[in-house]
Amino acid sequence: MPIDKNLLEILCCPVTKVPVKVLPKPKLNALNERIAAGEVKRVSGETVEAPLEEALITENGTTIYRVDDGIPVMLEEEGIPTAPLRDQLGEL
Repeated sequence: MPIDKNLLEILCCPVTKVPVKVLPKPKLNALNERIAAGEVKRVSGETVEAPLEEALITENGTTIYRVDDGIPVMLEEEGIPTAPLRDQLGEL
């Protein structure tokens, strides 16, 4: 279930307050490949084990948040920092 567009307009990163947007499908696919390889960690340090069906990324490209059944999980510790993934994902 895709995220509601009205909700997306008001969401922002809980830490930096930067607005978020939907992570494009090609980038999501690349991220899921890195997740399958065990290379993706959350801010909390835990390894992300399950692929993401949908995700949001901050407009400045620094943090990714998963979306579960159309509901964004906007918790600081659940965020995925993109800096360690830049080589694999390219420009976000």
